[in-house]
Amino acid sequence: MKRVLVISYYWPPTGGSGVQRWVKFVKYLPQMGWEPVVYTPENPEQLAVDESLLKDIPEGIEVLKTRIFEPYEAYRTLTGKKKGGGEVNPLNAGRKSLMQRLAVAARGNLFIPDPRIGWVRPSVRFLRKYLAEHPVDVIVTTGPPQSVHLIGRGLKRATGVRWIADFRDPWTDMFYFKHMGLSRWAERRHHRLEQSVLDEADAIISVTPLVQKDFQAKTSTPVHMITNGFDRDDFPSLSYSPGEKFSIVHTGLFAADGNPLALWKVLADKCAADGAFADALQIRLAGKTDAAIVEAIRAAGLGDKLVNLGYLPHSEIVKEQCRASVLILPLRQEPEYLKVLPGKIFEYLASGRPVLGIGQEEGAAAAVLADASAGQMYDWDREDAMASFIDRQWQARLSGQDGAVCGDIEKYSRKELTRRLIEIL
Repeated sequence: MKRVLVISYYWPPTGGSGVQRWVKFVKYLPQMGWEPVVYTPENPEQLAVDESLLKDIPEGIEVLKTRIFEPYEAYRTLTGKKKGGGEVNPLNAGRKSLMQRLAVAARGNLFIPDPRIGWVRPSVRFLRKYLAEHPVDVIVTTGPPQSVHLIGRGLKRATGVRWIADFRDPWTDMFYFKHMGLSRWAERRHHRLEQSVLDEADAIISVTPLVQKDFQAKTSTPVHMITNGFDRDDFPSLSYSPGEKFSIVHTGLFAADGNPLALWKVLADKCAADGAFADALQIRLAGKTDAAIVEAIRAAGLGDKLVNLGYLPHSEIVKEQCRASVLILPLRQEPEYLKVLPGKIFEYLASGRPVLGIGQEEGAAAAVLADASAGQMYDWDREDAMASFIDRQWQARLSGQDGAVCGDIEKYSRKELTRRLIEIL
């Protein structure tokens, strides 16, 4: 059996579909002739951890851990934030206090490419010794954090072992890159590090066709695409059964720069016009939600409709998806997000429930929804279109015709995606 060393910051991961990516690959790789070994921090800084996902890991998988130092405690002291507080992503265009701006600038200019940079050299030293005694056929690094790729680069230089860099998100083309308060020197440093990773890796993996195209323009290294996906085993016997409530559901991270203000207005207006809809409506948020989202829902007069479930185990997230009347997929209001495929979109497809996307109508996520016949993407200000979508789902419910939706989505299954991975390995 061939061996692959997987270097991942998130293990066990949060419930997000993107960072579940390698848990699911590790689940299926042994069935296809590959033995994975995982390297991860012993004490990572994460918004949340979903231990239930470890049930997917086959017995006997070797997991290597070393300690990591991260400066987030100092950041929280500077900004007055508590660990696991209400801010999902501080790197956005939202208004910030002076201390928040200083902290973001310090993060961007002092910790390049990210605050996990201090883990790189100790990891290269540790893994060089490990590989000398326990050889592998290939090394895979998966980021963000992008500093993980610098571990792969160091090992490639030191050992010559084949190395593949898996980019779950872009690097310098990421939507929040312009919000990091970078000096010219720091920005050039990011670009140089990114270029060295792209050029020195034996292969690159991206998760969307548009990001694949961007990377192909930057390097002669082969750039492959493997999207995120869904695991059929997570949806064994779940099916939609309408309850008393007409539930609008969002799962996963819900950031302030993706706040769908037009949708909240649409729901408030329909409640005012239709008493039966008002009685039935429930807005269910399952996952880490920015405080600004909750405030906006309440400001729209929908506070009594809100059920903020907070972080849930992945098994419970799947149940919420399958029981939804409508799943909402608000994208972040950044031009670069045109190229992004949120990981949750694939589990939304697997749930068989209608998806209301809010974001770029010509983007990658819109194309996936259209391809799967699973829903529709509308620009952030298209209130009339959103209102019509909600009304169609409400009328379908009243007539008892709100059944399953979706086309052919098997190409997004984790098992099929693992087969594609093996071709690259």
